[in-house]
Amino acid sequence: MEEQLVRLLTETQSAQEGPRKNAEWQLKQQYANPDFPLGLTSIGAHGDLPINIRQASLLYLKTFVQACWSPQFDEYNGQLYTDPARKAQIRQSLLDLALSGRDERKVKSAASLVVSKIATADFPDEWPDLLPTVLNVVATGTDAQLHGALKVLCELVDDCFSETQFFDVARDLVKAVYAIAINESRKPTLRALAVSVFRSCFDTLEMVMEDHKAAVKGFAEETLGGWVPFFISCLTAPLPPAPSDQEEGDETGKFELYRGSVALKLQVVKVLMRIRSLFPSTLSPHSQALFSATWQELSTLQAQYHQMYIDDDRQGRLEDADGLPYTLDFLVLEELDFMQACLRAPPVRKELEQQLKNQGAVANSWVTEVMKIAVAYAHITTEEEGLWDIDVNVFLSEEANVTANYTPRTACGDLVIKLGEWLNAATVEGLLAYTRTLYAENAGWKAKESALYLLNQLLGDFQDVEKQIGQEAANGYVDFIQHAVQEEAVFLRARGYLVAGSLTRTSGDALQPVAATFMEASLQAINNDSSEIVKVSCIRALQYYLASLPPAVTHSKQAAIIAALSNFLNTQDLSDLADSDDLLITIIETLRDAILLDTSNCLHGGGIDLLFTVASRGATNFQIALLVTETFEEIASTISATGHEQYAQLAAKVLPSLMGAFDVATLTEENALANLAAELLSVLAANGSTPMPPGFVDTVMPRLNRLLLGSQDDELLKSVTAAVKHMISHDPEQVFNFQDQAGKGGLEVVLIIIDRLLNPAVDDNAAAEVGGLAAEVVEKAGSERLGPYLMQLLRAVAARLATATHAAFIQSLILVFARLSLVSAQDVVSFLAEVQIAGQSGLQVVVGKWLENSINFAGYDDIRHNVIALTKLYELHDPRLVEILVKGDLIVPKSDRIMTRSRARQQPDQYTSTSAQLKIIKVLVDELLSASGNRPMDAAAAAAELDEDEEQDGDWEDDEHDFLDLGSGMTKSQLMAYGADDSASVTRGRDDETQAYLLNFFREQAQKPGFGEVFGSLTQEEQEKLRSMSEA
Repeated sequence: MEEQLVRLLTETQSAQEGPRKNAEWQLKQQYANPDFPLGLTSIGAHGDLPINIRQASLLYLKTFVQACWSPQFDEYNGQLYTDPARKAQIRQSLLDLALSGRDERKVKSAASLVVSKIATADFPDEWPDLLPTVLNVVATGTDAQLHGALKVLCELVDDCFSETQFFDVARDLVKAVYAIAINESRKPTLRALAVSVFRSCFDTLEMVMEDHKAAVKGFAEETLGGWVPFFISCLTAPLPPAPSDQEEGDETGKFELYRGSVALKLQVVKVLMRIRSLFPSTLSPHSQALFSATWQELSTLQAQYHQMYIDDDRQGRLEDADGLPYTLDFLVLEELDFMQACLRAPPVRKELEQQLKNQGAVANSWVTEVMKIAVAYAHITTEEEGLWDIDVNVFLSEEANVTANYTPRTACGDLVIKLGEWLNAATVEGLLAYTRTLYAENAGWKAKESALYLLNQLLGDFQDVEKQIGQEAANGYVDFIQHAVQEEAVFLRARGYLVAGSLTRTSGDALQPVAATFMEASLQAINNDSSEIVKVSCIRALQYYLASLPPAVTHSKQAAIIAALSNFLNTQDLSDLADSDDLLITIIETLRDAILLDTSNCLHGGGIDLLFTVASRGATNFQIALLVTETFEEIASTISATGHEQYAQLAAKVLPSLMGAFDVATLTEENALANLAAELLSVLAANGSTPMPPGFVDTVMPRLNRLLLGSQDDELLKSVTAAVKHMISHDPEQVFNFQDQAGKGGLEVVLIIIDRLLNPAVDDNAAAEVGGLAAEVVEKAGSERLGPYLMQLLRAVAARLATATHAAFIQSLILVFARLSLVSAQDVVSFLAEVQIAGQSGLQVVVGKWLENSINFAGYDDIRHNVIALTKLYELHDPRLVEILVKGDLIVPKSDRIMTRSRARQQPDQYTSTSAQLKIIKVLVDELLSASGNRPMDAAAAAAELDEDEEQDGDWEDDEHDFLDLGSGMTKSQLMAYGADDSASVTRGRDDETQAYLLNFFREQAQKPGFGEVFGSLTQEEQEKLRSMSEA
């Protein structure tokens, strides 16, 4: 059987799809064969077979185990493997393989994975000797055996132990890996793996912490007593000499020793970061010693780091076969992050603040020494230099902090930012003092660039929190900037221009005497500098000047800036621009700022033309499309506000380009440029004059009609529908007077469009704007013009509402009836009462959906129209509304069990039933609270605010309520809030007009007989809301 399995496993790795698929299918057919898992195990243990086949056999065995070994696996297929003797044989064979003395890491790692999967089902009941066997090998095995045992332990901790099992074995397990970690006679790589197993224990501790906090904390304190001294000694131990290029890759000798030593230190720092995130107060007393050790280590490693990554181009970011990082750049990165964390520990802060106070001047203090470390590790590496030279987009993504590439350079920026948040003035002064030292010593260009880069990062943070740099410090950097922009080194020159812009933006009026000169220099460099890196840096820097300099300086430069951007774009290869998103975003952001200085110049200048050119190259990028749309929206709104003639000029300028995009669009394929053009046309129409310019509808309507009747693209249909809606809103006569090629009038064309969009075959999202379009048609055409089509249209809207599920679409359809109710609520009720939809009264369908979804409406105007419409319906006191039962209040189950997502699916929310008439009042009470701006925050927002407060208190103290991992970026409560199906993601702002209307409505109702009974039917909470708002 083994020979057949080897053949099939070989074929599963074939490049040809046919044989590969056939082999995979045949392997699955073997699941019913009781010898199949034994055969796979035997192949995995067969030393004469190729490693890739043995590894593949074990991975297929893992898949088999998940499918057939136990019903507790999610992947279980119902075909249970029940032979206890064979199971025992498989378990023993796999464990022997994982713990064997052969140095076969890939095979042993795969065997360890299968062992842990089986252990999940069989340990400890059917496999009681598993852990004692593994721990015995950890204590007494050879290096090769120890490696296998540690891999098994790692898999068991990660994937197997339950809460109870972990606590039963935790002390023995931690004791065993501690003995390996401190044993200097063992290989450093094995010691690193032991520390990694210890770190994995904290993931399990985190999961059980909420239910067993005292026990977990006690265990941690007891355990860490021995580990922390080891951590400190490991950090202070020097690294062996780095191997040469020729020695790298040698699995024995210097390279193995060096790699293992780096991996060990790295795992130590990682576990320290993990402990700090879970048990900060336990680690806090040791924070000074840890900080000193980390500082000393980073100071010692500078020369080695520079030789490997700044002067040379050694390979970085490498991991071994066990997933352990082992290159120096990874170690430096972790240590910089840990140093930053230590700076926030109260004992460290107290000591450093005292030292700073005693030293008096910042210039020779520890602050300057921190800057020395930060500047050293923020140097541009040889690898980065090469990448940025090849692709300016990589440079820009790093500059804008939108890259996922976290490097020592980035970490140094974060370190300086955190120091600046704590010691604002001292940080700026310390960095300036060290920058002066660098220039006095005539340091290399990379050191100078690094110091200015850190200043750039610090100033960016100042801008985010609306802080300013002092005048003296700002002026202190002017000479360095002027020196930098004249340097031959491209990246230093580029940094000089960027810092000049940032400094101007964050120094108030301090640099006003030289700011205009700096801006002019950037403008000239875009046109004349030989380096593209410098040019794009200047394009980015212009944004800072346009945001901070007075109009008297910037307005006169508008045409020159747009011309410079246009000239730069003309030098680019158009075929490359499709992959140059970061460059296009930078150009658009600067162009936007320039255009918005005075949008009226767009009517004659080249601003809009350039905007559309960039848009045509980057329409597939969501951020680019959004920037273009927002910029055009600002242009259209400001120009429209100046008058009808100016709007007509704008339309005449942009319509040919927009129509051209539609002409190339097909009805069957998504076209990003057509989607963007549709969105821009919608913006143009939304800001239209009344009436619209002559010929506007005749120009656009044929293309829009073709798309609306034939396209399947959701976003395109939405935007084009909105454009037609806005045209009817601004100039209904021009739309209704339009005639298509077949002679159909504009109203008939629009009704056909509405009919298509209301068809259930059209997706809710695609039809999201049809309700607004139908409402405009009903309102502007009126019953006389629509005739019998009015009732057909309303019946179709009601029928589509019955099946709608998309929130925006539901709102759109409901507003058709809401807007009609503003004029004639009684007619709406009577019409719906006569309509039958799927065997139900149209009134039941529409009102039920209306009242269930009202509170989720978005948009001030829509909310206000809806609120007024509901009051009109209520004031009818129509018995047909009283008789309709709709969803009332949520029935809260009486249980103290945590409601998980799976339980929620099994026990869906239940509601009371209530009269539609009463439900209207309940909805209006809720709307009154929303309009006041006092509606409670959603869970995610509340959690975020809580976290912000906590961070101010210092994150080296245990939190009694929540466990915050600052490395994760989000708390569990926030993540749960985002995951909740019913959480409100957007809170409504205050709306004084709606609030005043509702207060007046409730005061009037309170004077009427019978309202006391309605008030009594409200919940106590609703009554209290109404009382508090009425008294306000």
